[in-house]
Formats: sequence, C-alpha cells, structure tokens
Amino acid sequence: MATAVQPIALVTGATSGIGEVTARELAQQGYHVVLLARSAEKAARTRQQIQDAVGLGQRVDVLLCDLADISQVQRAAAEFNQRYPQLDLLINNAGLLFGKPRQVSVDGLEMTLVTNHLGPFLLTALLLDKLLLSPAARIVNVASMAYKMAQPRLDDLGQQRSYSPLQQYGNTKLYNIMFTQELARQLRERGITNVVTNSLHPGVIASNFGTNASGWLAKATSLLRPFMISPQKGAETTLYLATAPEVGQVSGGFYIKKKAEAVKHSFNTPANAQQLWQESERLVKRNFFLY
Repeated sequence: MATAVQPIALVTGATSGIGEVTARELAQQGYHVVLLARSAEKAARTRQQIQDAVGLGQRVDVLLCDLADISQVQRAAAEFNQRYPQLDLLINNAGLLFGKPRQVSVDGLEMTLVTNHLGPFLLTALLLDKLLLSPAARIVNVASMAYKMAQPRLDDLGQQRSYSPLQQYGNTKLYNIMFTQELARQLRERGITNVVTNSLHPGVIASNFGTNASGWLAKATSLLRPFMISPQKGAETTLYLATAPEVGQVSGGFYIKKKAEAVKHSFNTPANAQQLWQESERLVKRNFFLY
C-alpha cells in the first residue's frame, strides 16, 4: 500500500512568536514543515523543539535566508526548488518594525520595505512553480491593522524623502494586503484555480516584535506587552486560512479573528495595487509571472 505524501509547508519568521506556533501546529497536523529563518542557531533550536513535539514521523527542515537580502532570497528559493517536489502552503509571516535612523539593506533598499514586503514578494514569485504543482496550494500573508496608519507614496516606497518608522511599518502592512488582492486577481486572470491567497491581522502579539526598534518605540512596545495577546492566540487566524476547508476556494480576502473584513484605506484601489506590483517587480528586478 502506497504511503500518503506529506503536504509541504514553508513558514517564514518561524523561530519565534506566531511563526513558531504556526510551524509547530502545522507539523502536528501532518505537514512536512520547512522553517525559513535568518539565524542558524535559532532555527536549529526551533527545529529540534518541534521535532521533539511531533516525533520522528514528521519531517521538519530548515532553510536559512535573510529576507532583506535579495541574493539570499534567490539562493533559498533555488535550494527549495531543488530539494522539494512541490509546495502546498506558503506562509509569509516574517515582519519587523525598525526604528530611527532609516536603515538600508545590502541592496540599498529601506529595511522595513524589503523585509516586510519586497522579500516576501520575491520569495513567492520564485516559489510559484512549486505552488502550481500542488493540487490545492495556499499562500497566507500575515499583514496587520497597522495598515490604517499607512500614507504610501508610489514614487517613494522607501521613504527617502520623509522617514517615519511607524508609518513605514503601516505602509508595508498595506502592501501585504494589496499584494494579496492583486495576486488573487492575476491568478484568476490566468485561469489558475489551484492556488489561493489571503491575508490577515493576527492581533497585537506579545512576542519579540519591536526589538529591532530603538528609543521611545522600543519602550512603547515593551510597555504595551502586558496588554497583548499570546502567540498561540495570534496564530489562530493564520492556521485557519492555512487549513480550514471553507477557505480553500476563497482568494484575495483580509481576515480578522477568522472573519473576512473590508480593507478601508483610500490608497487601496485596483489601479494603485497594479502600480505597486509593477514597482515591486522593478525593485526586485524580477517579473512575478514569467509567462
């Protein structure tokens, strides 16, 4: 009798917070989980903890990658594409809040923009062929209600003219939502029905969030931590979008507490979503769809 093939899930930001909870829960549900992480030490520790929890019957692997480094994203995607036959679930969970002064990546891109939006955008593009090989693939993008703080400028996504840490974080969370909406539209336009994508607000999580910030921003996140929800609670909507049968045919939605919600922001228009997509392609030097 043939052994059932384990579905494969790739989770970014999987060494702490809701990413770690999500990865562990998926492994317990029978997924072969790949942890994408920046730190080899943290990734090895997380992998061992999950492996101990689920037993040797479930595979848990590590893929090292800093999403803020375009060449690392390219290398990690190439490694995944070589090692695995398909991808059934991609969870773009990693996200950081940076403080002042404005920081840039090795590619000269503003750090919040590349970590929270451009890196996941490119990773998804590079893994698309493996997602297409799944009978029913899902892409889950972890966004935030912080999108309400967004004041984007399409001609200055990296906020070179006027940098605000919180506003830029809000901008990237709006970009996560708009990327999801535009990806869903383009998949439908191409007649691709076996890949769906949705985004969500997980709640305000008591985790390591904000530790990259400095000054008053770091103090504020520290003071607010007692009022935040647990990573376990925060992971619930991610896991719902990843596994619930009723959302397996839904694409382009934004969810809060497992319910679809309207995205109310003046910048969130189809025209701006398409321009954001084109500018993202330009900045990562890659067309998302190669056909």
